[in-house]
Amino acid sequence: MWHPAVYLITTFISALLAMAFFTLLERKFLGYAQLRKGPNKVSVGGIPQPMADALKLFTKELNTPTAANYTPFLAAPMMALLLALMVWTLYPHLSSPLPLKWGILMFLALSSMNVYTTLFSGWASNSKYSLLGALRSIAQTISYEVSMALIILTPMIMMSSLSLNSMSTNYSIMFMVMMWPLYIMWIITALAETNRTPFDLAEGESELVSGFNTEYSSGTFALIFMAEYMNIIAMGMISWAMFMSVSLSPVMDIIMVASLFTVSLMFIWARSAYPRMRYDKLMGLTWKQFLPLTLTTIMIMAVTSL
Repeated sequence: MWHPAVYLITTFISALLAMAFFTLLERKFLGYAQLRKGPNKVSVGGIPQPMADALKLFTKELNTPTAANYTPFLAAPMMALLLALMVWTLYPHLSSPLPLKWGILMFLALSSMNVYTTLFSGWASNSKYSLLGALRSIAQTISYEVSMALIILTPMIMMSSLSLNSMSTNYSIMFMVMMWPLYIMWIITALAETNRTPFDLAEGESELVSGFNTEYSSGTFALIFMAEYMNIIAMGMISWAMFMSVSLSPVMDIIMVASLFTVSLMFIWARSAYPRMRYDKLMGLTWKQFLPLTLTTIMIMAVTSL
């Protein structure tokens, strides 16, 4: 059994390395999707490109807008990265010294806290573009939080537990039949929660320059960037824990990595294939379509589990 401190440090370092090379995977994937090679100049085949990017960003001068509220302006990116790292303490496996019985509740709490990092980033910048981008992002995130919580509620009803470790042990045939519609809604909701294409209206370049992170540069921009990509990978991990129905076993990690890789590629593929969605359609999708569907699914699952 791992010591909790050693386990946390190892988990955080592994998550940061995964995030770094996920950015390289995305740039390579988008390059080939656009019939080009992507980054290939740094060392052998461009493999150390994420390290070069990090070195460049963290060695640049930190410029803060004159009118910005200094403390929340700098605290918001740090808070975003901290929340993204804390999600990885929920990683379910046999050797974890942190058997969190309330893991799902903790995930919902951490994902809800991301709203505050966006709010502080946009408000503290004292820029109209940043504030409008933050307002868009907050409305979008809060709306899709409702759908996400209801989707998570369905497997919770089936397993009668809030622990990710027991997610895959009590599934019935009815759940397996209804899993795929839920899974599709979950992936779309995850795209909206992480502000990824086609739901990246918080960073609408044509209207808002870069959205809520317009005034950020160098290391602070890198922290926001890192938090976003770590949340994407974490969504893959949560997707596996809830929907793959794989019991805890020595081969669990291999299956989790394959599932996580597949979900991450879906995020990248969506960015390469879809245009940005119109805002009214974005909000209508969750309130008019996902909400009734998830409520109906919950009622069916509750009745069949009696």
